Amino acid sequence: MNMAADLARRAARAGWRDRPAYHEDDRTISHGRLHDLAAGAATVLAEAGAGPGTRVLIALPDSVAWVTAFLATARLGGVAVLANPALTAADHAHMVRDARVEVAVTGPELAGRFPSLAHLTGEQLLDRAAAAPPARPAERAPDDALYIQYTSGTTGTPKGVVHRQRDPELYYTGAGAQVLGIGPDAVNLSVSKLFFAYGFGNSLAFPLYSGGCAVLVAGPPRPETVAGQVARHGVTHLHAVPSAYAALAAATDPAAFAGVRAAVSAGERLAPALAARFAEHLQAPVYDQLGSTETGHAFCTDGVTGHVPGTVGRPVPGFEVQLRDRDGTPVADGSEGELWVRGPTVMPYYLNRPEETARTLVDGWLATRDRAVRNPDGTYTHRGRTDDMEMVGGITVAPTEVEEVLAAHPEVRDVAVASLPNADGATKLRAFVVPRSPGASAQVLEAELTALARSRLAPFKVPRSVQLVDSLPRTATGKLQRFLIRRPAAR
Repeated sequence: MNMAADLARRAARAGWRDRPAYHEDDRTISHGRLHDLAAGAATVLAEAGAGPGTRVLIALPDSVAWVTAFLATARLGGVAVLANPALTAADHAHMVRDARVEVAVTGPELAGRFPSLAHLTGEQLLDRAAAAPPARPAERAPDDALYIQYTSGTTGTPKGVVHRQRDPELYYTGAGAQVLGIGPDAVNLSVSKLFFAYGFGNSLAFPLYSGGCAVLVAGPPRPETVAGQVARHGVTHLHAVPSAYAALAAATDPAAFAGVRAAVSAGERLAPALAARFAEHLQAPVYDQLGSTETGHAFCTDGVTGHVPGTVGRPVPGFEVQLRDRDGTPVADGSEGELWVRGPTVMPYYLNRPEETARTLVDGWLATRDRAVRNPDGTYTHRGRTDDMEMVGGITVAPTEVEEVLAAHPEVRDVAVASLPNADGATKLRAFVVPRSPGASAQVLEAELTALARSRLAPFKVPRSVQLVDSLPRTATGKLQRFLIRRPAAR
């Protein structure tokens, strides 16, 4: 097989070649033109030294150039290394060394960052591809490496996760087609970028395997930009992280989302209050899902096959989920446990990290480090991360539980909870709140939030203080960086 060549044949057989594949600014490119361009781009990459097994770094914003570079690398039998272009030079250097990159495709602003590599800008690749003959696709096995994606590094140095030729189609047939109902008439817009697992499935696998299309937003996903693109292109499926939905609900006109059939949330835990608020804003369901870089996309998702608000739904077809206690014993329904998953797109290994691979993959099961509860109806409720707990007075507290309660207050736009030492050195919970109204009274809001927490939580889980802030530190994927909140400089 060859993932890129198989997609080109699929588009031709299904009659998709003239259908739009991507909207980018004022430009629309069809499936047929995209695959022809990728075949020529493969020739350009081959002239730069790429071939079967070559690691090609792609550090571009979401664009037709990004998708073309990926498909061209796949056509040659190379391995794409997906990089956030906003990373530091040190981060990119780590990826280049770790993945043994030989060719880089980047924006012009990064042209001088990779002097030891063969280099092309995205525009150079597209310009030369238009006049280049198509490269012959390299035959690959389904389990051969297709791309390497790095973890977000929230718990340490980012790790390279290897995914295979067969994986992207399974992202679509599982979560995309069977659970979310995405088909040829779908128009997707993903706030999460292509270089992330969530965005890769939303903006590459879903449109190219369905015959639908996606809207690519190169710059920062500001609420007004997202709303404008949704309205302009008739987006039917919106994919974002919870913090983006909070911003959209606070700063956009609901009329912009009139054509949206469903919104999908992932990246971090979605508070039920936020889901309800945005569903009302959207007048469409909000589906929560759980996935990871290690599984490539979602392995558990709510969707059209049985929408249960407040849950991440059921395992995607082909996946199995187990909840275990710390000793590895399965827990009963209704009890919280550590989530393990196995399925067809679970990574085979971390790049160059055999010991971490052995700790994370045990007898085919992946330790996700998520905590969840299985409900009687077979759905799962996500409780947070095993590595995201707070210790207060010797008692372990799940901060997401507290945050969920506080987020229900109508004046709260975003919230995070952390344990911090007070003046006498005792560790206490503090809530950091981004208010919906800039002029909100800190004293009044603190009193109301404290009363709300006391009405719904055990006494030791009630924050002892509330601090209003302009924003919360988050990764590019929207995940809260709780460790930064604990730093004195951040307070």
